[in-house]
Amino acid sequence: MSTPTITQSPSRSKMDTKTMVSLATLTAVAYIVMLVSKLMPSVMFLDFDFKDVVICIGGFTFGPLAAALIAILVPFIEMITVSHTGPIGFVMNVLATASFCCTASYVYKKKHTKAGAVLGLGLGTVCLVVVMLLWNYLITPLYMTGFSRAEVAALLPTLFLPFNLAKGGMNMAATLLLYKPVVTALRKSGLVPPSQSADSKKFNLGFLLFSLALLATFVVFALVLAGVI
Repeated sequence: MSTPTITQSPSRSKMDTKTMVSLATLTAVAYIVMLVSKLMPSVMFLDFDFKDVVICIGGFTFGPLAAALIAILVPFIEMITVSHTGPIGFVMNVLATASFCCTASYVYKKKHTKAGAVLGLGLGTVCLVVVMLLWNYLITPLYMTGFSRAEVAALLPTLFLPFNLAKGGMNMAATLLLYKPVVTALRKSGLVPPSQSADSKKFNLGFLLFSLALLATFVVFALVLAGVI
């Protein structure tokens, strides 16, 4: 009796390769966006970072596990190339990005609609704020030696909370605006399979205006925090 030959489905292998290429592309783009974000005004020692937009798009497209993977890879590459905060900065970066992107991606996976995207990103912003309030209180005194734990605690409601709220809000609005055109481009290139959702094919002017108004609101909020206006 001959032994049956087990062959891997060419389409499955091809799709896996495409997914890896897409994730690598999104990782590279997220890194570039992180570099560009460093040119923006900061709030004390806190930098606004828009790489979460790219990572959220990856999570919305490929699931929360993909978002978690990119959320680890980009801060690691940042740590070994341009960061001056070392492993502690890497951990804080991963916590901030993963809490926002993985939460949003998980909710969107369960509720694959525009309303699900808004809900997921809103919950991601809340999760980001809560997680970073806790970890800034615990970790900031370890690398910001000029701040005691009591001084850091006093900054939680006046600095860390509004900063992370503004950061999460801007990333939320930017993701809502950019997700469809970016994923459409990936689909045209063959790196992402066609969508089966009818909701994703509809143009909604109200949704666009809502996203623009949300982005404008949080950009102004961020500029006020940075002392620009």
